This record gives sequence, structure tokens and C-alpha cells, in this order.
Amino acid sequence: MPLAHLDRLFDYLVPEDLSERARPGTRVRVRFAGQLVDGWLMERAELSAHDGRLSYLERLVSPEQVLTPEVARLARAVADRYAGNLADVLRLAVPPRHARVERETPDPGPAPVTAVEDPDAAAVDGGPVPGAAAGVDGRPVSGAGSGPVAGPADGVSRGPVAGADGGAVGGTVGGSDPDGSGWRGYPAGPGFLRALADGRAPRAVWNALPGEEWADRFAEAAAATVDSGRGVVAVVADARDLGRLDAALTRRLGAGRHVALSAALGPARRYRAFLAACRGRVPVVIGTRAAMFAPVPNLGLVAIWDDGDDLHAEPRAPYPHAREVLLTRAQLGNAAALVAGHARTVEGQLLVETGWAREIVADRSTLRSRTPRVTPTGDDPQLARDPAAASARLPSLAWEAARAALKADTPVLVQVPRRGYLPSVACAECRAPARCPHCAGPLGLRSAAATPACRWCARVAAGYACPQCGGRRLRAAVVGARRTAEELGRAFPGVPVRTSGREEVLDVVPGGAGLVISTPGAEPVAEGGFGAVLLLDSWALLTRADLRAGEEALRRWLAAAALARPGPAGGRVVVVADGGLVPVQALLRWDPVWFAGRELAERRELGFPPAARMASLTGTAAAVAELLEAARLPDGADVLGPVPAGDGQERMLVRVPRSRAAALAAALHTAAGVRTARKANQPVRVQVDPHDLF
Repeated sequence: MPLAHLDRLFDYLVPEDLSERARPGTRVRVRFAGQLVDGWLMERAELSAHDGRLSYLERLVSPEQVLTPEVARLARAVADRYAGNLADVLRLAVPPRHARVERETPDPGPAPVTAVEDPDAAAVDGGPVPGAAAGVDGRPVSGAGSGPVAGPADGVSRGPVAGADGGAVGGTVGGSDPDGSGWRGYPAGPGFLRALADGRAPRAVWNALPGEEWADRFAEAAAATVDSGRGVVAVVADARDLGRLDAALTRRLGAGRHVALSAALGPARRYRAFLAACRGRVPVVIGTRAAMFAPVPNLGLVAIWDDGDDLHAEPRAPYPHAREVLLTRAQLGNAAALVAGHARTVEGQLLVETGWAREIVADRSTLRSRTPRVTPTGDDPQLARDPAAASARLPSLAWEAARAALKADTPVLVQVPRRGYLPSVACAECRAPARCPHCAGPLGLRSAAATPACRWCARVAAGYACPQCGGRRLRAAVVGARRTAEELGRAFPGVPVRTSGREEVLDVVPGGAGLVISTPGAEPVAEGGFGAVLLLDSWALLTRADLRAGEEALRRWLAAAALARPGPAGGRVVVVADGGLVPVQALLRWDPVWFAGRELAERRELGFPPAARMASLTGTAAAVAELLEAARLPDGADVLGPVPAGDGQERMLVRVPRSRAAALAAALHTAAGVRTARKANQPVRVQVDPHDLF
């Protein structure tokens, strides 16, 4: 049930004619509150703890066992961690059924039922059983709960992974080398690969070198894991990274040895890939965050690339983060884990400092030979040579670096934080931000000849007059990627200028020198690397009202700078920022580990995540107060706030030590159950460890 006070299992009788096909993990229909609703058959048992009358299953939707014991156990753990409901997690874990896809690729036969831990609930193998527990999705009604999901101590079999032909996947795949040459640039890399090939469960936080073919390294780790007879789940942030990883795995494992899961595939293609994984036809599943719950038999490795990207945070209840889901899978299933990226998140640093994982980093000599030369424009020597560098959007140092790269016939990458033309404008007289007279939203320009329009309500403000001084002329407050391309096109006449952003993403820079203007995350790859990378408008990243502002700025800068040529080959990176800022210092030294360690130490001192656990409660003032009154918060809990959250709502934060995180989640879930049982009409959004804290 999606309601907190009914977040438990309910017992139903299994009709004789369904007994052979109604197995754990299948979809069923049951009568609940007088209506037919969807449910999951979670367990088969001889007896029920409910003393009252039990209803029968109405029908079996499909005999396909799409909810594996391992994923069911994981879903319950994720729901408990994030103070959510099992029904909400299962919606994220299993895609909607596509009947035509099931018919076109029939299951060769039911998998054997695994024995359960509960001594009072005996699992069966085909015989008639009088009772079953089904989690349902419908209106609330009174009924008997059978308790938490019972499952095997190890939710996956330890046999070989099934292949596409129904046989076992074993032996060498794609000629995988336990001492993979790509990992030799890192002292701990070959040992990590050998541990995977030996069937062990190493846990690592990997900082990739600039210019690293990270997808090939993932493919080598996946091949070593498959060689040991185990499966792999790898998660990336977006479709571009997914395409790179898909190509690398095809080269390494061969065609048909992996599937890609993404919400962008469409219902049929996504369900077809999901069934291939669920039936054990492929040993490797990759994808965006939709793949974090992928049912892979005998899971041996979970991996995530660029775990600091906000796309890994699920926007639907209970708002889990892909990194935390994968680490929970590794913990529950004794699988290896790989958290990777050019930058290091504070959460990754915590894994290393607590000893849960080991770090894989290059030594300083290798790093110096691979990194580009990084220069800031706001330090004292640069200001002495160019006093205008403090206020110029493109200081002379950046202009000279771009000109030198173009002269050497190498492309130049320019990273701009904002997309569009002029996303924000201000009064040219008094510099007051230009606001929409109807909704007070920011005014912007779509092109040089466009009329100012509101970015919130889209109303055109043709006759805009500044309410402060009456001025009618506007100036740029924030410059977007398209305006930057226009300005640089005039500064470098005759040089091709291309843009890469949400509207049009370049994967690879075409041949020949030129300028590429990109927003963060949309940077293309250039053959041989970019001759120069310019990081503009650094203030837009560093001045955000966000706990992760510095961490996010460094992550985006490193991702762009990693595309430059090495320093010995002439690669340069110019960051338009003061060299004394901590994130800029980390970029200059290419030391994300130092930055993450410093950030973690500061957050420990201030009591911020991940050093502590925080829950965010958002709703009307009365609803939030009601939930807090019903919650029996653990000892030592700090309640912070309230702060306005817009639309007449407010936000409260509850902070506890990490050791009491489970107690906090349980208390909030119980309090939410009290409110749903009372049929409270004002919802409260509960988020544990939200990605955006402020």
C-alpha cells in the first residue's frame, strides 16, 4: 500500500487452479477495500498468523517472476532507510508490464523457489498451498499483516550466471586480463581487478585520471567479474555516458552479453531488457538510475560513474540516491562496489575514511604527466599584468590561451554555467534585476532581437519600465551559452563556433580546429583532447545558496578539464576565478581527494551530511507541526527551522548522528502512518538526506 499505516504484507488464499503458477515475485490482482487492485505475491506459506477470514487471490496477472528475492529484500531496506513505503520503491524497481513483450520472449521455465528463513513459512515447489502474502496497491482497508518480507539470507544463487542460450556463463569473456593494462596507471588498480576475477568482493572509490577512457575501465572490471561467474550492475548519469559504456562493453564482452536499462527507452524496449536480466539471459546490466534495482542473478559488482551528478537522485518518493541503493545492494549481497568519477564526493570520502572502501588513485608522477596546465585569472600576478581581469568575462589570459590553441589547429572548449541567450537581465541605469510585472519572475532574452519575456509565466514584457528608477534600457545580468557563442564568434572571426547543450548535444567534436561552447555535462570529446579549456562565469557556480556549491563547481570543472590534452602536449585550462578559493586550489593541484577531505572535516564540525543524517519535512506549517508532534524522535535529535519553501509551505530539518539514522527514519515513517490513518488532507514531503539540503 502507498499509505504509511498500511505499509505491510496482507495474507490471501491461493485457489487450487493458480497454485502451480502463483509463485513469489509474480503480479496478482486482489480485492482490497471492495476494489480490484494490483499486488505482488511476496511469499508462499502453509499457515497464516491472521485468525480471521481470508480472501482468495482474484487472478494471476502473469506467471512471470519479475520481483526477485534479492530485489524484494533490497526494496524493503531502501524503504526503511528513506522513511518510505515498500509500494513506492517497488514502482521504481520493476517497470510496468508489457504483455506483448512477455509473449514474444516466453520464459523457458520457472526458477526454483528459494527456501525462506521464517520457520513458520515453508516455501513450496509446485504443490498446492492454502495461503500467500501479497503486497497490494489500492485503497486502505483493515486486514492482517504478515510482518516484514521474509527472504533467504543470501537473496541470489551462487551458481554460474545463465547465458542467452540458457546455459551458464563462465570462462574468459572477451579475453579479459586480470592485470588490465588500463588499470596499471593506478597502483591499486590491478589488485582490484584480480580480486574481482578471483570471486572476491573488493570495495573501491576510484578517481579517474584526465583523458581516461573510464568506460573501458568499467568494461574491464565487468569482464573480470563475469569471468568469476557473477553478474554486474553499472549506473551512469545520462544517455551520453550510457552510450559510451554500452559501446565499451560491446567491444569487451561481445554483442548480446549485456542490456541497457533507461526510462528513455520506451515501455516495450525497457521491459524487454528488464526481462532479459530477470531471466538471467545476460550477466551485465547498465543504465541510468532506472537500472539501480536491476535483477541480476548472482550479483558480483555494482558500479556508479560520477556519483556527484544530481541526476542520480530520484525525484519520486521515497527519493533514493542511486549511489546509496547500490551500496546497500553490495552490503546485503556481499558484492564488490566501485564508486568512480574525476571528482570525489564527500560521501565517497566518508567511505574511504571509515574503511568501508579503499581508494584507487594515481601517483603524483603519473598525475603530472596526464593533467593539463591549469591557471586562474584572479591571482595577484595576473591582476598585475591585466588589471581588468578581475571584472572581464574573458580576461586576456583566457583569450591568449584560446588563440594559441587555435593557432596550433586544436579545438577549444568553453564551459558556461547557463544555457540560453540572456537568461537574466537587469536595468541598465540602476542595475536592479528585471522582474515580470505579473508574477515577479525573472525576465530574459531568447535572442538579440527578441522582446524580454518572463522565464516563469512566459508573458512578454514589451513595455518594461524599471520600478526603481523608471529606466527602459536593459543590460545582461547573466550570459548564456548562445550569447557567449555569438560574442566569441566576433572575437575570433573565421573560426567555426559550435554549441553543445540541452537542445543539441555534441558527442564528438568534428575535425578541424574551432570553438565549442558547452554547458556543464554536455561537453563533447575531441580526438586527441582540447588544446585549451576555458571555464567562464565561475561566480555562478560558487555563489549558489547550496551546501554543495563548492563541491559541485569542482566536479563540473574537473569533468571539463579532463577533456584537455596533457600539459606536456600543450593542454591548458584557464579558470576565470580567484586562485585563492579552495575549489580553485583543488583544481590547480588536481587534488579532489584533498578537497573532499577538507569538506568532510568541515561538515563534521558543523554537523552537516554526510557526517550526520538529516531529514527534510516540507508542507504547510500545520501539517509539519502535526507530523513532528506524532513523531517519537530519537534522543539527541535537533529540529531546525522553519524556513519558507514557497507556495505557502515551510521546511523543517531534523538532524541526528549517523548511528541513529535508522531510528529517525522509523520515527518519521510511523508518524506519517499516524497522519494517513487519520486521513490528514495536507501532505508532508519527507526526504532523508536530500541531495539539495538548502
